[in-house]
Order: sequence, then structure tokens, then C-alpha cells
Amino acid sequence: MFPRIREHAYGGRKKKRAALNRIRKLVPVRTFADWGEPTPGFFEMDMVVHCGERAEGSFVHSLVLTDVASGWTECIALPVREQALIVEAVDGLWARLPFPVLGIDTDHDSAFLNDTLFNYCKDQGITLTRSRAYHKNDQAWVEQKNGSVVRKLVDYGRLEGLSATAALRRLYESSRFYTNFFQPSFKLTGKTRYGARVHKTYDDPLTPFTKLHENEYVSKETKAKLKRQIECLDPVALLTQIRECQEHLVAISRKRTPEASAPEIAPFVKNLAIAWKAGEVRPTHRSEPKRKQWWRARPDPFATVWPMLLGWLEEQPDLEAKAMLKRLQTSGHGHVPDGQLRTLQRRVRGWRMQIVRHLVYGAEEVADRPRPR
Repeated sequence: MFPRIREHAYGGRKKKRAALNRIRKLVPVRTFADWGEPTPGFFEMDMVVHCGERAEGSFVHSLVLTDVASGWTECIALPVREQALIVEAVDGLWARLPFPVLGIDTDHDSAFLNDTLFNYCKDQGITLTRSRAYHKNDQAWVEQKNGSVVRKLVDYGRLEGLSATAALRRLYESSRFYTNFFQPSFKLTGKTRYGARVHKTYDDPLTPFTKLHENEYVSKETKAKLKRQIECLDPVALLTQIRECQEHLVAISRKRTPEASAPEIAPFVKNLAIAWKAGEVRPTHRSEPKRKQWWRARPDPFATVWPMLLGWLEEQPDLEAKAMLKRLQTSGHGHVPDGQLRTLQRRVRGWRMQIVRHLVYGAEEVADRPRPR
């Protein structure tokens, strides 16, 4: 009885789960220890969401593919989470990659484990595998790139709409050459435990381009093509384009009109040496400065009685604000509730600080005087 009620309430969810379980049985499991030393072309694939602080509504996704052998990473912006778009994105990688796709390893996401992607990989001769559920270390290579590439470039803000998808696509097109040709990375080669301590060893930091150039399974034609490609690249110019695309993406995400201006490399290079002093230089990681509210949001409850309160303070400088409020309430000069005690305390404190500055420095207004830190 209860399964039928649940199935009716969720619109046939039981049938969808049964179809997902059928695909899971057809796709073999590959753990982190099963990779060994693969040839270039075996990718780990994952999805990164750009939903911000709320996972409701429609938002942009990033499809990330990382080659296990070389660390070559490709990022694709998707406006929605849809299996047909994922197949189109994977099919479009054939013209961009320097080597063919031989295998794809995914997690248990229903956007990956479905008939659409399964049939596509079967028709193209691509080996499709999956990781174990709740074992993120099975996809350690792509999970690391999710943080070091996607989150470093885009951060955790919310992106939605086709305009944000187009801006994110331009950012990935500018960053893919910089990431794969000029950003080194290293792999963990071994771990040795000595009691409670674990000693880890890593290989030499190399860029994906260098790893492909030194790989014996990569053809000479591919190596020559990559070498000609890197000779035409300027890392400073690529970094300038990345910053420009980030500015454009931030403007769209914050509902502003992007500024149409050509990037100038000379000022950008000049500011690189001192950029660390200003903190985070990536536009996507900067928070908008909060405007300080210098005006009163509510009417001043002590505006009419403040001259009388000043007379009390001049007679008794040590008079407490709580006693002043009680005296004011019993005097009948207006109705001031007990909730205004904090406001009166701040005004009395400000008056006393002004008296102290007058006694110490001999002036009423010394706001420009530097204060010791």
C-alpha cells in the first residue's frame, strides 16, 4: 500500500530509480587504485554547480573533464543540468583535445548514468566507468581540479541565465590555454606510515603540456602541434584576458552593465608586482565594499530634550545614562521608552569622549588627529 502511495505522490519515482539501477549494473566500477599508469585519453568527469547559497531554481553548471595521465583539464559551461547537453559537450571535445577520448569515469550522478551517455560511449568506442558511491577519492584528479581551476576562477557565487553561461564560456576559453600550458601540478607517488606520521612523496611539478610532450604514447605529430601552439601563446596576455572575462562575469552576476573596454597589458604588468598588497586580485573573489550608513535610519528620540540632558551632565559629569533615562521619564518631558537606553548610552559616551579630547588637546574638534593603534 505505502509504496504505491509514494509512487503516486512522486510521479513514478520508483520507475526512474529502477532505470538508474539498471545503468549502474551495466557500468563497471573503477576505484582510485585501479588506474595504474593509463595512457592519455582516459578522463574523469564531474559537474560543478554555480548556485551560490541556495540550490533552488535554474543555475549554471560547469562540466569538468581531467585527463588522469597528464592532468589536461577542459571546462564547459552548461546553462542547465541535462544529459543531452553533456553528450554534446563531450562530442565537441574531439576537435579541441590533442588526443582522442578513450575512457570516461563519472560519479553516481543521474545526469551521467543514463541511456543517452551510455549509448553514446558505446557507439564511439569509449570506455565508461563509474566510481563508488560516497567515495570522492575515487575521482581524486577531477575533484582536485574542481577546486584549483573552477573555484579559483569562478568562486562560489550564483550564476543563472544564458548571458552568464556565455560569459563563463568565454572565461573557460581564455583560461584553458593558461591552465594546460603554463600551470604546473604534481601527483602523489607514495605514502609511508611511521606510527602516527605519514610521509608523502610527490613527483616533479610539470605542466600538462610537458607531461604530454614527455609521454611515449603521444605521437610525434601531436607533440609538434602542441609545441607550435605554445610558441604562439603569451601567458601575460592570457592572464589579462582571464581578468577581463572575470570582470565581465562579475558584472553580469551582480546585475550590472559590463564595461566595454579593451584590456591594456602595460598597466596590468606594472601592477603585478604590487598586486599582493591589495589582497585577492581575481575579480570573482572580490566582495563589493559595503557603504557605511552615516545618516540616521530613524528619528532621534532625544533631539528636543538633548539641551536639558547636557545641562544635567554639566552639573554631574559622572551621571549614568540609566539614571538620566529614569529622571527624564519622571520629569514629563516627552515619552521615552526603556528601549532607548542604548541610544542614550551611546550619546553620553560620545559627549564624554568629546570632553576628554577638549581637555587633552585643547580643541573641540580633533577628528583629523591620528590615533595610536
